[in-house]
Amino acid sequence: MSPEALHNECSRRVDILLNEQHCPLSGPEKQQLLHDLMDDIFGLGPLEEFLRDPTVSDILVNGPNLIYIERNGMLRATDASFRDSEHLMQVIQRIAALVGRRIDESSPMLDARLLDGSRVNAIIPPLALDGPAVSIRRFGTCPIHIDGLIEYKTLTNEMAMFLEACVLARVNILISGGTGAGKTTLLNALSQWIPDEHRVVTIEDTAELQLQRDHVVRLETRPANIEDKGRVTQRDLLRNSLRMRPDRIVIGEVRGDEAFDMLQAMNTGHEGSMTTVHANGPRDALRRVENMVSMAGLNYPIQAIRQQTTSALNLLIHLDRMTGGARKVMHIAEVVGMESDVISLHDLFVFKQTGVSEDGLAEGHFECCGVLPRLLPRLKAEGRDLPDGMFRRRNLS
Repeated sequence: MSPEALHNECSRRVDILLNEQHCPLSGPEKQQLLHDLMDDIFGLGPLEEFLRDPTVSDILVNGPNLIYIERNGMLRATDASFRDSEHLMQVIQRIAALVGRRIDESSPMLDARLLDGSRVNAIIPPLALDGPAVSIRRFGTCPIHIDGLIEYKTLTNEMAMFLEACVLARVNILISGGTGAGKTTLLNALSQWIPDEHRVVTIEDTAELQLQRDHVVRLETRPANIEDKGRVTQRDLLRNSLRMRPDRIVIGEVRGDEAFDMLQAMNTGHEGSMTTVHANGPRDALRRVENMVSMAGLNYPIQAIRQQTTSALNLLIHLDRMTGGARKVMHIAEVVGMESDVISLHDLFVFKQTGVSEDGLAEGHFECCGVLPRLLPRLKAEGRDLPDGMFRRRNLS
């Protein structure tokens, strides 16, 4: 049944029920009742109005009576609520059913995605003490292009020009940042420069990437079943992807022992690969990669891990969410080698915050650090000539 036919049929039955109950309603009241009924039966109840709003980026449910949304980088409480915890549980079960997963007392946590690509995490009692909690990370139906990020002042034209040359020249890139910093958005935007003839394999725990390419094979992990069997991890998928003739491998977020296989892949012909990692800064990102490689249980000395990291990664991009909600590329740094036992990083572009405006928004400017990238000969060999003086020390904005 089409949505229009479904709406008409529900409207007809609502009229019958209202007449039986002798409960006359005005036209707007009836439409609101029908609207709420359709959301409750076929959607996610009170969350549907926020899912229809393209300006809402996050929906956070702290129990049945507390729903928060983030809009334009600012978090605020709403008047919406569920009837009770049972009503909220019904919605969570509906989300789980959409992706063929389950959530109950024996498996009280859920990672899933909605039909529009939004990422959902739910956790229920006994782990959630104040009732079921749901977090929904929205992703726009139309991915943001790099021009949009420049317009939002996430980065500058010069920075975008350099990143374009790096992607085209098959530079391995690690994108780091905190939760909600814009890592996935930037990764999606960078994918627009991957040549059409390149075969890209993506690997994710919960599919959320929207690469701006046609030749993409999307892989997603699978949790264990009720008998604790059938689990497929990112490491399993990464190993399998090497047999799929990929030109580039994109891991949505590296978070465990698959970091070792990722570095191996970057070192063995899959150049131009990209991934993201949660970190507070460029140095912290490299330390996290080291720690995750150690989780593979191979007992590699730390110096060997760092040497492999240095030879695999070429560029590190760090984003942050500023005061007021704006996202900025804080660092574009080149991994240049080892100095003694330390990985050497050279900042090429940075954002310097200078204060906070009266509106509560972060103020600052982008800077070019005056360092000539060691990648330049590689970029030129690939036919990616950059303007003279592009890396001269100066303010960019």
